[in-house]
Amino acid sequence: MSRDNRENRIRKDNSAEKTPSADRLEGRNSVLEALKAGREINKLWVLDTAGKKPDPILIRILDAAQKKKIPVVRTKREALDRMSETHNHQGVIAAVASHEYVSIDDMIAKAEDEGRKPFFVVLDELKDAYNLGSVLRIADAAGVDGVIIPKHRSIGLDSVVAKASAGAIEYVPVARVTNIAATLRDLKEKHGFWVFGTAAEGQTPYDNADYKGAIAIVIGSEGEGMRDVVQKECDFLLSIPMAGNVNSLNAAVAAGIVIYEAVKGRRA
Repeated sequence: MSRDNRENRIRKDNSAEKTPSADRLEGRNSVLEALKAGREINKLWVLDTAGKKPDPILIRILDAAQKKKIPVVRTKREALDRMSETHNHQGVIAAVASHEYVSIDDMIAKAEDEGRKPFFVVLDELKDAYNLGSVLRIADAAGVDGVIIPKHRSIGLDSVVAKASAGAIEYVPVARVTNIAATLRDLKEKHGFWVFGTAAEGQTPYDNADYKGAIAIVIGSEGEGMRDVVQKECDFLLSIPMAGNVNSLNAAVAAGIVIYEAVKGRRA
């Protein structure tokens, strides 16, 4: 199909914000990774560049949309701005089916089928979308087998998280559970997991722990840390030495430090 014919198939619409969707992805990398991962996309809104050459990533998005026969709507920046929840849409917003969560049993089975002891990250009531997105990005880079979040009093998988994860949300399995403490108990009793929690009062230095076997690393919420009921289910409480004047770390930063130490320990 010629470029002109393709452009004729792309309708112009200045009222895109009036179209409801189950969920949205925003930003070029987030949308491109969703397309590459085979995520179901119902519709794309793309900035009308008025004849200017589009960004190379945007061209790849349009090419992929054409192959998958995804409707593409050209619209003005003002309309995209009104639609945007992240306030950083980069000229493209996708309407997608709500992101699917997976079961913990499926995450365990997949790791075992691939010859690995499972490695999970558990987030206890994390509320900041950018922290969750960052943890997903770290988990993807480190090869974590899954992330577990609670159903209540926690951020879920929304468009802001997707944007913050830079596409990692499409590749990291996420399970959503009713009770984090009970879930940790089940992992230990039924599946032989060791549970590590990060806490300022931890007695085990994070770089002196044995991360072999099936493990779950628990990261507490911003400001409050782990709840007592969750901390009681941890086999080890990990401490991260602090040499500066600030006595705490961002949740995602703490997660990154401990996750990569665990990866190092599991390879040794």
